Amino acid sequence: MEAAGIEPAQGSARGERARSLIGASTDVSSTGLCNSWAMRPSVLIVDDHAAFRSAARALLEADGFTIVGEAADGASAVAAVRALHPDVVLLDIQLPDLNGFDVAARLDTHAGEPPTLIFVSTRGASAFRSQLALNPAWRFIAKSDLSGEALAAALT
Repeated sequence: MEAAGIEPAQGSARGERARSLIGASTDVSSTGLCNSWAMRPSVLIVDDHAAFRSAARALLEADGFTIVGEAADGASAVAAVRALHPDVVLLDIQLPDLNGFDVAARLDTHAGEPPTLIFVSTRGASAFRSQLALNPAWRFIAKSDLSGEALAAALT
């Protein structure tokens, strides 16, 4: 669903800047992880911090992912999923109105095929182990580990 004639940047300075903004390693080179049309899942980024949303967008677009939208809270996330039908939702666990697990529960009750949920947090996965165990399809990436490679690995 990319705009005609626009290709995501590969290994761009924008991607390197995004890595540094979210605390990820900047020595990771972009490998164009999503080069084929069949492997370009659409992604919705949900986080209450605009700087993280912007950095995650730049980072993932530099690695070939298609970002279809952003949401700053749980209610907006549910509405965006219903309107945009993304393949993947990168979902912050700590949102101002609903936590990410409450958002996930609301999406599970929505008719149709739910998107793949990738939870993110500044805390490690161990802090959410019991909640993540509730659904084996849920994945987790620490914000500091976010990269196109990490997202691609979580989707396989």
